Parts: sequence; structure tokens; C-alpha cells
Amino acid sequence: MTVEVKVPALPESVVDATILDWHRKIGHGVSRDENLVDLETDKVVLEVPAPVDGVLTEILFHEGDTVETGQILATIDETATLSAAKKDAGAAQQPATMQKQPAADEQILTPAVRRLVRELDLDPQQIPGSGKNGRILKADVMKFLDQQEPDETAQELQALRSDEADTQPQGERLEQRVPMTRLRARVAERLLEAQQNAAILTTFNEVDLQQIMALRSKYQEKFEKAHDVRLGFMSFFIKASVEALKKFPAVNASVDGNDIIYHGYFDIGIAVGSPRGLVVPVLRDADQSSFAELEKRVREYGQKAVDGAISYEDLSGGTFTISNGGVYGSMLSTPILNPPQSAILGMHNIQQRPVVVDGEIVIRPMMYLALSYDHRIIDGREAVQFLISIKESLEHPAAMLLGL
Repeated sequence: MTVEVKVPALPESVVDATILDWHRKIGHGVSRDENLVDLETDKVVLEVPAPVDGVLTEILFHEGDTVETGQILATIDETATLSAAKKDAGAAQQPATMQKQPAADEQILTPAVRRLVRELDLDPQQIPGSGKNGRILKADVMKFLDQQEPDETAQELQALRSDEADTQPQGERLEQRVPMTRLRARVAERLLEAQQNAAILTTFNEVDLQQIMALRSKYQEKFEKAHDVRLGFMSFFIKASVEALKKFPAVNASVDGNDIIYHGYFDIGIAVGSPRGLVVPVLRDADQSSFAELEKRVREYGQKAVDGAISYEDLSGGTFTISNGGVYGSMLSTPILNPPQSAILGMHNIQQRPVVVDGEIVIRPMMYLALSYDHRIIDGREAVQFLISIKESLEHPAAMLLGL
């Protein structure tokens, strides 16, 4: 019996998807729920599993093709033998029992890691995985490369340079043209949309993180033992943002035509980098989460971003966004709105700087804050006071924790 493998129902607002990578060829045996192909949308990468055990007998779309919900991607014959399928596909004559099956490690590679391993021509069986159930993460691949013998790496680089010298005309300046990924193209589209459809202004302030750093230093060990997660800075910024959003509802609102939608909930987007580009997973009802819950959810999203496992549900919605450019060393920036939201908070690098406290010059851990906002519904006074509210909460965390 022949079973069709179809494009699954795509997330709302996603019209089509692009074939990113096939993991089986015609004539290969497949197992039920085994990932056959990755589909890239402008938001996430979707894995399409095999619906049954059998042999892959036909592939109707190939890498780079655009597909829509319900279209047939491939067919699987539940009753065919490997040898028969290979013969039909014109594959090399080889006993079915000798057909190469994927290594166990290959089964647990995420799309991002799989592509990286392939581009670097690495054997995943040689890379120790630190993820759940031995899953290989991008960090594991980078660590594996760092641990390679320097002499061996140098020899490979020298060989590569020699090959290039033999094939490249003297003085030729090379260029490479590659298409944008769907995610990169969508990010570009949304950034232009934000610039063109909103009146964006940015206000700045700075915050003294001395008290927060003292709290983290004092309770970090106990916190980690009690909750199995480290106490970072992001939970403090999320809590401070929620308190400020409660005071200034317009910052938590959005524009819909000639209407302003005031949201009575606090879904905070956290901008994180991924191998495919910037994504903004959403912490829903952040006001109802404890510090430990927030830290766990932020850590989970960070790991899912690295693994390429962010889902559309993780990215949908959001009423306010926080972007931490400080993790990359950014000193100051003007973040761009994440439509249809009306504001975004930019965090930056923490630096020890001289400041005046009670008439004396002292050295404190300081961070510049930036709030970009839509001036159509947020006045400058509200934006400045909103940022001051965040500053006060962070500089006096005890008062924030006590609800004062």
C-alpha cells in the first residue's frame, strides 16, 4: 500500500514553505515518525515525519521548491522491499541488507546542526553531544572544532590555500551570491514595515546595577540549588518592565488602523539569536511567573533557538519586547519595533564606570538603556517616565520585590 507524505498544516498567516533538506533518498527504508524533510517558513523550520514504516518510493519536490499545505511531498510503500525499491529508483545494485542506514547520532541532529555538520564535512559520530538524550548542539560542534589538533588544522588550511592558489586567477576578487533565508527575508520585511508605518523615537537612560549584582552574588548558589537554574539579569528586567507596563498601559498597547488596542495581559518577547537569525519567542503572562520560572523559560528558549527547535507557537503574539545587545558587547543602540507592538527595550553591556553618588565619585556597574517607541500612541513624557520606572525598579530591587 502506498502512503502519501503531505505538507502539514502551516501556522496561521504562513502561506507557503520552502524545501530545506531531504534526509532520505528514493529507495531508502524509513521508520514511522522519523524526520524525512525540513520545511523552512518565514518563522520556523518544520520537520515532516514519516507516517508509516516502509520504503521511500517517490519524491515530488526538491530542495529549494516552494510548497503549500496539503501538497504531496513524497510517497512511501509499506509493502515494498528495499531491494525492489532501489531497483525501481535506478540505484546501485547492492543487497538490501547491506544498504547503509543512518547513524544513531544523525537521528538526533536538529536542522541547524545538521546543516553545520554537512557544511564543515564532519562526522557526527565523533562529536560528543551535551543536549538531552545525547543531542548534538551547535556549541558541541564549535567545541569539537576547537579541540582539533592545531597542526592538523594548519595543514588543512595550508592545503586549502594551495588549492585556491592553483585554481584562482592572480588578483581575482571573489564574490558569492546566496539567496536570503526565508527567516532573514521576513525579518528584513518586518524591519522595513516598522520603519515605514510607525513614528519611531528612542529615549535613553542609564541604570546602576549595584544592588542587583549584590543580590545575585549573595543568593546565586542557594537559588541554583533550589530551582536548578542560575539567577540571571533577564528576570529582573522582565519584572521591572512588567511593573512599568502596568503604570503606562500605552506602552503595552498596539495600533490597529485607527484604533488603539490596550492589552490587559503581559506577554514579553525576548529577542535571541539563532543559527537562522534573530527570533523573538514570547513569555506569556510574564506577570504571573516567579523569578525562577522566568529564568527557566528564558533558558529553554535560548536552547531551542540554538537547536533550531523554536516553534511558531513560541513566536506568536507578544505585547512588549526586550532585546539584550549587551551579550554581544553592544554599548548603545536604538532597537527597532517588533510590529504591531508599540515599544521595545534595549539592554546593553554592563561596564564599571565612575558616577557621582551622594556627592562622591564611586565606581559602579552601569548599563545604558534604550526605549524605542511609537510616537503615534506614546508621548515623549510617557516614554521617559516608563524608562525611569524601569531604572528605579532595577536600582531598588527590594522595593520591586515587595510591590512598593
